[in-house]
Amino acid sequence: MDLTHTHLLRKKDIGAMLADYHSPLKKELKTFDLTMLGIGAIIGTGIFVLTGTGALIAGPGLMISFVLAAIACLFASLCYAEFAAMVPESGSAYTYSYTTLGEIVAFIIGWDLMLEYLFAVSTVSAGWSGYFQSFIAGFGLKLPTVLTAAYGSVPGVTSYFNLPAFTIIMLITLLLSLGVKETKRINDIMVVIKLAVVLLFIFTAVRFVKPANWTPLLPFGMKGVFGAASSVFFAFIGFDAISSSVEETLEPAKTLPKSMLLSLGICTVLYVAVSAIMTGVVPFRMFAKYIDHPISAVLVYSGQNWLAGIVDLGAILGMTTVMLVCLYGQTRISFSMSRDGLLPPLFSRISKKTGAPVSSTVLFGCIAAIIGGLVPLADLAELVNIGTLTAFVLVSFSILRLRKTQPNLRRPFRTPFVPFVPIMSIICCVFLLINLKTVTWLRFVIWLAIGMGVYFGYSVKHSKLGTGETK
Repeated sequence: MDLTHTHLLRKKDIGAMLADYHSPLKKELKTFDLTMLGIGAIIGTGIFVLTGTGALIAGPGLMISFVLAAIACLFASLCYAEFAAMVPESGSAYTYSYTTLGEIVAFIIGWDLMLEYLFAVSTVSAGWSGYFQSFIAGFGLKLPTVLTAAYGSVPGVTSYFNLPAFTIIMLITLLLSLGVKETKRINDIMVVIKLAVVLLFIFTAVRFVKPANWTPLLPFGMKGVFGAASSVFFAFIGFDAISSSVEETLEPAKTLPKSMLLSLGICTVLYVAVSAIMTGVVPFRMFAKYIDHPISAVLVYSGQNWLAGIVDLGAILGMTTVMLVCLYGQTRISFSMSRDGLLPPLFSRISKKTGAPVSSTVLFGCIAAIIGGLVPLADLAELVNIGTLTAFVLVSFSILRLRKTQPNLRRPFRTPFVPFVPIMSIICCVFLLINLKTVTWLRFVIWLAIGMGVYFGYSVKHSKLGTGETK
């Protein structure tokens, strides 16, 4: 087995991919559907859970934190958009890295993305469970305490399994197994409803804002703002899942860049508006009492308890779409890696009936459901952040590399202001990475070590690029 520098950095030829490529996946997605996928991935845990945590870190400056996180995403999205419009294969940052930085780098980023999406689904399921239990409590229903959370999740409470978290992931797995056409319909409906709920909250709560609560704007200085930006970056995970859908998208060269920028812009405006209203209605330190349900604090302080059930419903739908898009992205990343021979064939099997990778969908869905049911997930959000930020850095660097090595390549969408935009993307993302906890980096290194074991133990031997089965 040849493990020379050249072989580890072997690359896919974009020109060959563009000249002769036919996908086994069904093309069903239009600009509206992809924009809904993006909003579905972004509007969820960030608004309904992380705003409370972020407010305790940055105070009213939380609105600035969301802007900073969004700017980092904007720079990265412009880089993603160029690749998404140009490369015909699913796989997002994994595929882009394979064409510019080489196989081992592509595997690392694919492995990172699998970590991001898998833990994102499991993490969000825990927040979903809390809002679901709050929602059914309004109807006088209550689950047995032992089935309300993972063991050790709630101090002083004896619980063993988070049944709602497990159940919702399994239902999403079933939906995804039916194919992208059915998935997009359900997602579109849920996203429209949750946007209506968020807008209702904004227009109802804005009347109770007290500007005095915004003073001081930066109680912990810019350090608090930067720390919160690193924390709430989790709110923006998943927009890159849009680029994983290229093989199921109609006119991807036009549709993908437009939907990426639309979904990011809409969600940023909503995040800033909600965080401004929340910290304007409630003194930010009070969110410590409502860490899992920060929106509830606003309702209590403004006397708008009639909105509680509606907000719970919005949160339930919001988090459902986040899990849906993240699990969708997970299966498309593993599909691409398997098709290239870097993962076993199981992950690239396509159902003739649904046109979806059912085997990998069921496998990852079951793993995520078990994690969501059994594992306390307080620290996993940062693992999701580190995987996402690493992907953003490599995609941005890939744009710089591709412009240098293949300047004349046809680009339906060009990242503007190169090299400024990709360099700023790298700087912003690296800065946010630096602000993550040390323990998060240690866990990330362990995950990478496991990945290297998989790569050198399996992928190098079965790589189709290495065996000459693909261009």
